[in-house]
Amino acid sequence: MVDFFENFHPVMQALIATLFTWGMTALGATLVFATKTINQRLLDSMLGFAGGVMIAASYWSLLGPAIEMSSDNQIGAWFPAALGFLLGGIFLWGIDKILPHLHPNAPINDAEGLHPKGQKRSTLLVLAITLHNIPEGLAVGIAFGALANGGTEASLAGALTLALGIGIQNFPEGIAVSMPLRGDGMSRRKSFFYGQFSGMVEPIAAVVGAVAVSFIEPLLPYALSFAAGAMIFVVAEEVIPSSQEKGNKDLASMSLMIGFVVMMILDVALG
Repeated sequence: MVDFFENFHPVMQALIATLFTWGMTALGATLVFATKTINQRLLDSMLGFAGGVMIAASYWSLLGPAIEMSSDNQIGAWFPAALGFLLGGIFLWGIDKILPHLHPNAPINDAEGLHPKGQKRSTLLVLAITLHNIPEGLAVGIAFGALANGGTEASLAGALTLALGIGIQNFPEGIAVSMPLRGDGMSRRKSFFYGQFSGMVEPIAAVVGAVAVSFIEPLLPYALSFAAGAMIFVVAEEVIPSSQEKGNKDLASMSLMIGFVVMMILDVALG
């Protein structure tokens, strides 16, 4: 797979990789054609697993490399990672306050953002998962964009591992949108459409991230940590609460740990 990706420019590599992650979202959404509901314990465990993958990816694939790249920073190697990480969280916090959205498993009255009342439940659910996918797409794009600044084959393998991990955790996100819509009486076809549509933003965000760091090399450690901070905000604000609010706290917590370990092994072994 590494040999295949070497034939493309890093921006194109990021686009291809996020088409895969989008496809995994669509794959999860296809379950609406098989059933109208999904076991809540299974869904919560999958959400917990997704949270673990995102936490592990934030450090092993993003923060760790950002710190290594900043060894000659005058303030300290920690500075770009710390600043970028906080800015990423602040950025997602701002979007969270503005964009109308509804977290999976939440009643319509708990919708957040500006003027959520009057919006369709389907729209609010899709916007919530879209909010997830912005930092995920950015993370993949930045990882591949780093290759334009002299990345090695090992860093290409690391970027591919990050895309693989995000693709794996996108599967339950497709379910988390499509299944509630199907349960509300929406047709299977529309439920699938909205479920997969939430992943469309990832290729867009990936291209933006890859182009930005391809041309502005000093931005790279800040960009990597920015994506990490945005992903951690999503995990803390939405993924973990959504996985535990139905009472499956222990199951979701253990699934999160398993997801973290799986992503850690992938990144260390393949990246």
